[in-house]
Amino acid sequence: MISYVTLGTNDFERAENFFDALLGELNISQAMKTERMIFWNNDEGGTALSIVKPLDGEAATVGNGVMVALSADSREQVDRAYKVALEQGARDEGPPGLRSQGFYVAYFRDPDGNKFNLFCANP
Repeated sequence: MISYVTLGTNDFERAENFFDALLGELNISQAMKTERMIFWNNDEGGTALSIVKPLDGEAATVGNGVMVALSADSREQVDRAYKVALEQGARDEGPPGLRSQGFYVAYFRDPDGNKFNLFCANP
């Protein structure tokens, strides 16, 4: 149902490096890049993630209550990707662990402050 999610950034190069490292751990790579926008997607298509320099030239801001969930294949992949996120400048919002109904998840904010989770639904 959702084709892609776009997040604004105030530091395009930093965001590109951050998401290349993080999404690379999830076997996702850049699918398209322009001077103001980058899309990441896996070879199977599906939902893409993108960053953008806001078109209006104003500063990018974080949406209150907005969170992007990234699917992982295993607990180990959640752990590795979470570690990469923190090494790339993410801020911890909840370390990897089991949550309700066997949901293994970690929470963090990217360097621009956008909230993410990495999860494995059936660890």
